Amino acid sequence: MLTRLLKAKIHRATVTRTDINYHGSITIDRDLLEAAGLVVNEAVLVADCENGNRFETYVIPGERGSGEIAINGAAARLCQTGHKVIVLAFALLAPEEIAGHRARVVIVGANNRPVEVFDIPAV
Repeated sequence: MLTRLLKAKIHRATVTRTDINYHGSITIDRDLLEAAGLVVNEAVLVADCENGNRFETYVIPGERGSGEIAINGAAARLCQTGHKVIVLAFALLAPEEIAGHRARVVIVGANNRPVEVFDIPAV
């Protein structure tokens, strides 16, 4: 049996753009992707702190150092520019993997720059 645990979290990033006509996804600055350990095309859950909307999408890379957090496609109807969002990714782990697992958390500050990065052990 596998257990679904938090893999990575980008906490309270600011949406910089929405694009209803784009084909879908969330665009995230490559610096934030690397800080969180997220990969291109990875599935993520996005929670809008302003209105409570939650949706699943996948990651596409934004320009490094841009601070970009863009909500694209149909999900653009669920967020607005300026909203704070939490981006979450999960991993499926076998029982023997849980003890060594650590979730990466990236706290975001002004211009969507990482201000704190830390790991949370599963046990």
